[in-house]
Amino acid sequence: MIQRGLIIGSEEIRTEEVFSVYNKFSNEKLAQIAKAEEKHVDLAVQVAKETFHHDALSPYERYEILNKAALLLQKRKEEIAKTLVAEVGKTIKEARIEVDRSVQTMLLSSEEAKRLGGEVLPLSASPGSENKFGYYVRSPIGVICAITPFNVPLNLSCHKIGPALAAGNTVVWKPASDTPLSAYILMDTLLEAGLPAGYVNLICGSGASLGKWLLQDQRIGKYTFTGSSGVGKKMKEQSGFRSVSLELGNNSPNIVHHDADLDQAAQMCTLRGFFSAGQACISVQRIYVQRDVKDKFLEKLVEYTNKLKLGDPFDEETDIGPLISVGEANRVKEWIDEAVGQGAKIVVGGQQDGAFIEPTILENVKAEMKVVCQEVFGPVLTVIPYDELDDAIRQANDSEYGLQSGIFTSNLNHAMYAAKKLQTGGVIINDASTYRADLMPYGGIKNSGIGREGPRFAIEQMTELKVVVMNL
Repeated sequence: MIQRGLIIGSEEIRTEEVFSVYNKFSNEKLAQIAKAEEKHVDLAVQVAKETFHHDALSPYERYEILNKAALLLQKRKEEIAKTLVAEVGKTIKEARIEVDRSVQTMLLSSEEAKRLGGEVLPLSASPGSENKFGYYVRSPIGVICAITPFNVPLNLSCHKIGPALAAGNTVVWKPASDTPLSAYILMDTLLEAGLPAGYVNLICGSGASLGKWLLQDQRIGKYTFTGSSGVGKKMKEQSGFRSVSLELGNNSPNIVHHDADLDQAAQMCTLRGFFSAGQACISVQRIYVQRDVKDKFLEKLVEYTNKLKLGDPFDEETDIGPLISVGEANRVKEWIDEAVGQGAKIVVGGQQDGAFIEPTILENVKAEMKVVCQEVFGPVLTVIPYDELDDAIRQANDSEYGLQSGIFTSNLNHAMYAAKKLQTGGVIINDASTYRADLMPYGGIKNSGIGREGPRFAIEQMTELKVVVMNL
C-alpha cells in the first residue's frame, strides 16, 4: 500500500493524522496520505514565498523542465492511466485520453514559458511625453494557490501547475482528497524533470479546513480553483483584492435543430453526456430538440445509449465506470426519483447499483426540476422539445450557469445566430458542449466562473502588467 507525506520544499513530511484513498470500483484501500494541519499550510506558503523571492529559473529553463515533464508523463502513460482508473473510477479508455491531454497541456505550457513578453508603448505620441520611451512586460504574481478537482485530476492540475510555473510563479497545491495519487505522480514527474524544491508544494487534507487557512493567508497572490459554484462563491467573497480564477459548474444545454444530422447529434450527445459517468462540468445535460424531429432523435439516442457497457473500469470493453462515491450515486438517484415524482418519464436507465448509475435519459421534464436547473454531475440526459430556435435559445439561457453550450444544425445562419445569442463562455457547433481542446480559452460566465484556462490564457491571469517608462 502506498504511503505518502506532504511535499513542502525538499521534505516529504509525515503526519500523525492520515486519510485513506480507495479503489472506486473494488473499494480496496490504495494508499494512506498525510493530512495537513494549519502549521503545514503556513510552512508551505512560507517556502513558496521564499522560493519565489530567490527564483533563479530563466524562461528557457522553465521551458526545459515542463517539456521534460511532458515527455516523462508520456513515457509512463499506461502506469498513470491505471492509477487514474483506480482512484477516480473512470474507464481505462478515458484514463489514457486524460494522460494524452495532460502531456499536451504541459507541452503547451512549456512553449508559453518562452513567449512571455510585452509591447512598446507609443508614449511620444502623447502631448508632453515627446521624450518618453515606454514598454510593458508581464511579471509573475508570486505565490499561486491551486485547488484541483477529482474528476479529471491529472489534466486539470496540469492546467494550473503548468502555466503557473511557466509564468515564473511558485505554487501551493491542494488536490482533491478522493484522488491525490495522480497529484503525487505529477509532483514526482516535475522533480524528476529538474524542478527545484519549493516551486510546487503539495498539501493534502480536508477542503474545508485547508481552504479556510489558505484563504486567510495574505502571502498568496492568486487562487485558481476548479469545483462547485458554492465553494467558488465563498472564495471570491473571501479573497479580497487578490485575483481568483474559478472554473465552476454547468448544466450544459445542447440544441438539436430540425436540419441537423440526427445520427451525429445522437452519437455525440451519448458519447459526451455519459463520458466519465457524466462527471464533467461541460457534460451534456439538457438537450433541446426541435419538436418535429424529437421522436426520431430520441430513438437514436436510446439506441446509442443501450450499446454502452457498465462495469469494471479496467475492462477494455467498459464504457461507464462508477461515480466517485456511493454518496454521489445516492444523490443522483434521488434527483432522478424526484424528477419522476414530479412527472418526468424515464426513457432508459434510472437504476442504481452501489456507486453505479445506469446511463439515464429523461423526458417530460420541467425547467424547475433539479435534473434540469442544477448540475447533475452524473450520467443523466434530459430531452426537451421546442418549436422555434429562439425558444430553444431562451430556454438554454434560462440558467444560472454559462460554461459551454452546443448546437447541431446544417444551416450556417442558424449556427452563427445561436453562437451570437447563447450566453455561455463557449459555443460548440455540430459537436456537443463537452468538447474541449487544451489550447482553448476555456471558462464560463454567470455562476460558471471567472477567468479562462488554456495555458496561454491562464498565464495572462497569472501575471501582472508592469509598465516601464524612461525619460530620455
